[in-house]
Amino acid sequence: MSSLWTDTVWEDPDGGRVIVHGTMPTVVYPNAMRPRATWHGLALLESPDVVDLWIQEEADEAESQGINLTHALLSGGAFGKYIEGIETLEALQGGRFPDPEPRRLQRNADRHGRAVFFIEPLADDEDWGDYLTQEARAVSHWRKLLGMVRVGKRWKKSVKQHLFNAQPPPKGQSVDYSTASVLAAAWWELSEWLSTPALANRRNERYAARVRGALASLRSDLGDDATLLLVVHQPHAAAMVKALDANRTVEEISSTATTSTHTEEE
Repeated sequence: MSSLWTDTVWEDPDGGRVIVHGTMPTVVYPNAMRPRATWHGLALLESPDVVDLWIQEEADEAESQGINLTHALLSGGAFGKYIEGIETLEALQGGRFPDPEPRRLQRNADRHGRAVFFIEPLADDEDWGDYLTQEARAVSHWRKLLGMVRVGKRWKKSVKQHLFNAQPPPKGQSVDYSTASVLAAAWWELSEWLSTPALANRRNERYAARVRGALASLRSDLGDDATLLLVVHQPHAAAMVKALDANRTVEEISSTATTSTHTEEE
């Protein structure tokens, strides 16, 4: 079994590499769990407007600390259950908004002039628009809606199943990180359940093509030494590596300039 805590390095057959770094939503990673390898560009499985969302969440927190956490807890669904569980773990910093690790890495890239690639296509992309329409239909199916009414029961079952596959925490870290990974896996499983396996594969294949395109953009300047840091939810990492292995399509993609209103020591 591969370790949840070790970043996967995917070698592109055309040259360069992708470091697949898994994070857990709202959880601050200690220095020992952060990427240590040198990277030249950052890829986020988000659209460009996520930076504006992060800045707004920071402003909201400055005005009323904990307001985003309260909204998450009240939102219900699998993410609300995940946040409830994270809040009980005292040996780690969780329930933080904006999502701390992607935001920290984006600010790091901004400070050091590194390229940032937003892998999610824009809403006006015809293929992506069709995917979103199909996903919305899947999520709104009556069986899925009925299942979410009983989300508590489904959540407990998922957590119990993932407990059997729990891995020890990284060396020197609290067992709470292992517990958090179980909660993240349960949240991801329920989120994916709302869609369909075929749609998940379609999404991952498109993501993989755009990740390879981002690496190709870096490679045009840096050659085969180009290294792209891909940030994904920890439970999604294995599927993204599989999609990269299987995909031979390269979709051209350009980096997007980002700005940060707050800075911190990286």
